[in-house]
Amino acid sequence: MENANLWKALGRNLFLSIGMFAAIFGLLWLAEQFIFEPGTLLKWSDAAWCVGIPASIIGVSYILTIRDPQNYTGFYAGIVMSALLGVQFTLQKSYDSTFLYFFVFIPFQMMSIYKWSRKKDDGGASFEPKFLDIPRFWLSIFIGLAVTAGDYLIQTMIFQHNGFTDNMVVKLCNGLMISSSFLANYWLIYRKNDSWLYWFIYSVAGIVLFIFLGNIFSLVLFCFFLVINSMAGIAWIKNTKPEYYFWAAPLLGKKK
Repeated sequence: MENANLWKALGRNLFLSIGMFAAIFGLLWLAEQFIFEPGTLLKWSDAAWCVGIPASIIGVSYILTIRDPQNYTGFYAGIVMSALLGVQFTLQKSYDSTFLYFFVFIPFQMMSIYKWSRKKDDGGASFEPKFLDIPRFWLSIFIGLAVTAGDYLIQTMIFQHNGFTDNMVVKLCNGLMISSSFLANYWLIYRKNDSWLYWFIYSVAGIVLFIFLGNIFSLVLFCFFLVINSMAGIAWIKNTKPEYYFWAAPLLGKKK
């Protein structure tokens, strides 16, 4: 019965996500009728863009579902989302992201299903949301910066063949999106609240990126992601016991 309720919650969230995107597409269609040229926002002739639509819809249902830190069924939606995004990035010739989605994020989400469905951590304790302890918090920050810097170099020297200061903001935002989504997916396996910090960074980096690229549709989409991810993060913090605040204890006004 419990598993059936979890799957029902995933189904409800999928229908909710479809409704949200229907409203967004309706507003964008109206914007094209009265403000922008047709095809400026809704690019139905672009195969990669079209693949990204179901990926985004399923992705929102994934986030809405794992907003409940007991509902592992959301990761099944996450696997489908990652596969679709892998196809989208292949069509866009962004092969670093293709590799991450197919060979890193999908295995991460499979591991999350395994860990979350057990309901206990490896020590037999209750598997609850927690923040990272201080050493792992700083190690995670260092890894994120290193991945961002590495991706910046790869984009400069391999993919774009330009100078280190050319397209600086775009390359930096791309690197931040890759590093933050990597860390967010990884820490979700262990039910760490820090995942939502990295999803927040991912969403903000995407907003800045698409402002510079002038992609209004993706800008609206990432503003939407920012709200959804923030809501999920707040829900997890509310489910976190004060003794598990660790590095965040001073920020949340709690003693360790």
